[in-house]
Amino acid sequence: MAVNISSIRGINLGGWLLMEGYILGGDNICESEFKAAFRKEHGERELRSFERLFRDTFIREDDFKNIANLGANTLRIPFHHKLLESKPYSYSSQGFVYLDKALSWAQKYNLKVILDLHAACGAQNTDWHSDGGGHALLWEYEECRKRTVRLWEVVAERYKDKPALLGYDILNEPVLADAHIPVLTQLYRDIIRAVQAIDKKHIIFLEGDVWAQRIDHLADLVAEKVVVSIHTYHPLDYVFNFVPFQRFPGKLNGQQWDAKHLVKCLEPYFSFCQRYQTEIFVGEFGINWRGGFWGETEWLEGMLKAFQDYNFGYGYWTYKAVAQHTFPDGLYQMIDNPAYVNRQGPVSGWHTYADHWKREKKAIVDFWKTDNFTPNKTLIDILRRYRVK
Repeated sequence: MAVNISSIRGINLGGWLLMEGYILGGDNICESEFKAAFRKEHGERELRSFERLFRDTFIREDDFKNIANLGANTLRIPFHHKLLESKPYSYSSQGFVYLDKALSWAQKYNLKVILDLHAACGAQNTDWHSDGGGHALLWEYEECRKRTVRLWEVVAERYKDKPALLGYDILNEPVLADAHIPVLTQLYRDIIRAVQAIDKKHIIFLEGDVWAQRIDHLADLVAEKVVVSIHTYHPLDYVFNFVPFQRFPGKLNGQQWDAKHLVKCLEPYFSFCQRYQTEIFVGEFGINWRGGFWGETEWLEGMLKAFQDYNFGYGYWTYKAVAQHTFPDGLYQMIDNPAYVNRQGPVSGWHTYADHWKREKKAIVDFWKTDNFTPNKTLIDILRRYRVK
């Protein structure tokens, strides 16, 4: 299967098969912490019902059709290892149902799929989105790494012949102390060997240290079906709106930022491509939307032009989210402020679900539908202009 990485124009389905607090309008606590609180309030059986209803509603077949109409050709689907694992080395068919549906819907609407292990056994970083509770135990315990290898063997065996599959993003945003870099590269070697013993057709995407930004240590792993994926949210305080009222182009944190500076930031990755005769996929990039008044459109245009000049394929983060003051918003935003958003607090977003669940389950489920989210037509139009003709 010959694939030109530079032709990928993707969108991430963040928050679906691994729930994230800010995407659902709340604090960024781990998914397991949120579920523990819900379980304490409503019990295990109701938690399972909640999970099923959320996954059945937050992303549906209509969303795949819609994404195809947006001009995208690829979906990156983040998932939690616990979605598939019922016990160590035992796998739940219930969890695979959602990936099965995704690949079927993608084929129907002529989309390709990248399967992204966003939360690995033990967690690959200390952030909420790896669901590690502040610990990155993947680098400490060989058992966690063995389970990760086995997970990818099972995934490859199940999906190797699916027409919509583009490839496997082995590990989202690892973060390691330098002493653990050899542990990461050995894990990647083990997974590459295991997956390619089953499936030699599809691409394996490798992300480097420091949230997929350091990649030099991946050079020896690059091969015909093994490519590097980076994430870029530079400059972070502006893009995530951690420091309000900054404008692009402009002086951000004492440094002048404009489209040329974005190109300069990406230049080392282009040099890597030339040095090792490979391609780069930008698995994540995106921006917090402030109405377009602070240069968000100029930033996006600058990034897309740089990707185009360097022949980088890319996937926008993310498809849909509750509009927040920080972190990248969705191309579809929940603008309204129902009880399940409740921006005024003191409890907001997904933290409200448990309180309202018994009385308002039907309304909460309806709230999750994309029909209730507002398309950001400005961002969508810019992305459309850069799609592959």
